[in-house]
Amino acid sequence: MTATVSGNHGLQQAEGLLFDFASLKRTGVDMPAPRGRPDRLGGLGRKVAPPLPGLSEPEAVRHYVRLSQKNYAIDLGLFPLGSCTMKHNPRLNERMARLEGFADLHPLQPMQTVQGALLLMEELSRWLMTLTGMEAVALSPKAGAHGELCGMLAIRAALIARGEGETRKRVLVPESAHGTNPATAAACGFIVDEIHATDDGHVDIEDLKKKLGPDVAGIMLTNPNTCGLFERDIRTIADLIHGAGGYFYCDGANYNAIVGRVRPGDLGVDAMHINLHKTFSTPHGGGGPGAGPTVLSEALAPFAPVPLITLHGENRELIEHSEGTQAFGRMCAFHGQMGMFTRALTYMMSHGSDGLRQVAEDAVLNANYLLARLKLHFSAPFGERPCMHEVLLDDSSIKPKGVETIDMAKALLDEGYHPFTTYFPLVVHGAMLIEPTETEPKRELDRFADVMIALAERVKAGEVEFFKQAPKLTPMRRLDDTRAARQPKLRWRRGENSGAAAKHAAE
Repeated sequence: MTATVSGNHGLQQAEGLLFDFASLKRTGVDMPAPRGRPDRLGGLGRKVAPPLPGLSEPEAVRHYVRLSQKNYAIDLGLFPLGSCTMKHNPRLNERMARLEGFADLHPLQPMQTVQGALLLMEELSRWLMTLTGMEAVALSPKAGAHGELCGMLAIRAALIARGEGETRKRVLVPESAHGTNPATAAACGFIVDEIHATDDGHVDIEDLKKKLGPDVAGIMLTNPNTCGLFERDIRTIADLIHGAGGYFYCDGANYNAIVGRVRPGDLGVDAMHINLHKTFSTPHGGGGPGAGPTVLSEALAPFAPVPLITLHGENRELIEHSEGTQAFGRMCAFHGQMGMFTRALTYMMSHGSDGLRQVAEDAVLNANYLLARLKLHFSAPFGERPCMHEVLLDDSSIKPKGVETIDMAKALLDEGYHPFTTYFPLVVHGAMLIEPTETEPKRELDRFADVMIALAERVKAGEVEFFKQAPKLTPMRRLDDTRAARQPKLRWRRGENSGAAAKHAAE
């Protein structure tokens, strides 16, 4: 990148760490010491000022605005992260979440003052159970992995109630599963037993049959799976697991591809978490805790965690304690993330049942359009058949020429795109997983496809050094990823000259 006197590049402003350019000896606001007031700190007050940089308001605002310009966001362009579903968050949802009465709720308010909020939670539950064909839902889990934990704890509680808590300890997990699946099973005290995948990316039914037995607690399976394929033998898998006395946990991370089209309950699923941010457009994390409601079948419904909403006359109340119920306990303090509930229900009601069906159809259509364009230029291990909501490529066609998945991802940065998901799923070596989502128009899909195809042409032309040096146009040049992972610097210390290090990396 061409050097400039200012360090700026066009309208992109150079910006270092606050501690590098701000003085600790001045402050943006001076306030006189209070006089004539008693010391209420019992002698625990600071003797010296904290080592914080002194900034005026314009300096502070400019610092964070400049940093924000270095971020990539769904509001800037297509966000191709496969498996993450970086979809547009409608502004209507944000408006509803900020309504007085929702935005300022406090979890310790008297029950009679939050009847509207309880009604909203009840309505959200009704939508989730209707869409999934399930008997009950727990709203309190804060995220996908937390929802997995909820489902597996319900399964464990059901096994204990059957008197099989100590004998059924093995959980079957396909090798294409999300990494949280085996981790969750292990956290619940189960032994994880991996199931192999077939050459076409599905669960190997014969391997599954071999591993069934009286010690099997259940299976944790993602459908559509992480290869972007619908498990065509899903009913057979459910019947085999139930026939062996186990339960079927479905990872609902990819529910966006089938919402409104398929009810997981009809497929034999006993428990499934739902990532509200992936399927129902709530922000990732929501500026704090996210939401991963878990739906449960009739067999597991009695073991759903508290709190539970009940109706007494015209008033709704929360059952806060598990005594007198079969609930396995609580997932967390209070009742879940109200902001996420409001956003998700707004999305559902604004789309309606037909609109949610179209969400899935458009997500699958967009992914297959990209697959059709890209598989002519990249290796697509399962490209001979339609995909679901995400496109899986690998680097087997470009690696012989000296370019790998990570090089392609770095080159995308210079083209103004966040990279696709790299090296996942693990069952495909050098994986490049792309998910366009349903909110991208054909024009944006074509722009992204054109960039990917142009990069493939540069590989064919033998421009290996171009990829090895990428990115060149970003604020920071290519880092040593391995060293950064193994020797991270997690604490700033004055005198280490971090500003110079950043400048060197950008040159």
